[in-house]
Amino acid sequence: MMNESSTLTLRDVNVTRYVTPLREGGSLPAIAEADDGFLYVLKFRGAGQGVKALVAELIGGELARIGGLRVPELVFAQLDATFGRTEPDEEIQDLLKASVGLNLGLHYLSGAITYDPTVVTIEPELASRIVWLDALLTNVDRTARNTNMLMWKDDLWLIDHGASLYFHHAGTPWEEAAARPFVQIKDHVLLPQASALDEADAWFRSVLSPERIHAVTSLLPDDWFPNGDAAQQRDTYYQFLTHRIQQSAIFVNEAQHARKAFI
Repeated sequence: MMNESSTLTLRDVNVTRYVTPLREGGSLPAIAEADDGFLYVLKFRGAGQGVKALVAELIGGELARIGGLRVPELVFAQLDATFGRTEPDEEIQDLLKASVGLNLGLHYLSGAITYDPTVVTIEPELASRIVWLDALLTNVDRTARNTNMLMWKDDLWLIDHGASLYFHHAGTPWEEAAARPFVQIKDHVLLPQASALDEADAWFRSVLSPERIHAVTSLLPDDWFPNGDAAQQRDTYYQFLTHRIQQSAIFVNEAQHARKAFI
């Protein structure tokens, strides 16, 4: 966990080899190799949701890390204009052309398997922290159908926060979005096990200070905001998150109410 005064940074890598696509949904992430010799799951700026999905991925992943949850390392991944010219698949080639510049990579957890709630039971404290975080982020994509969690070396790892912060797709003012309950929490795969939501609320309110939220939103690169409003956009995410945490009882109560259906 970072110190209160710490400055967050992400490593920069250059993508050197496209290995294989991961044909999940419409975003077409891929496994790619970088110049540091490691493999990454690459999230492309040219995919359907554009850089907003990368913003959500970065914010969600780094907030989870501050909260003590396991998330693969995130890196800024530079894609050169010459990359992918020999790719025979036209759809992938178009995606690569549209993604020249700064993308986002997640360290590839080789040998990891998808979390199966019928096989592995998660402790209430951990389940509650994950549910709380997803309610904060309005993450609609952690369901039994698509858990977006992996088991790796006997530990649970969170991946794919790109469907979070959906207010930035809907055009909803952040003030309104921050004060809304998150009704979709009823579909969260870990909700039945999340019996310690009050404790999770106290924990996250203690660690997700305004200073730490600012450190995360400050990571968002100017390159992802070509309209020249990067500072304003970073401030919007900061304001949304800090105000939503201040009003966390709204989404915690919603989650506790939804749990009653499982008890």
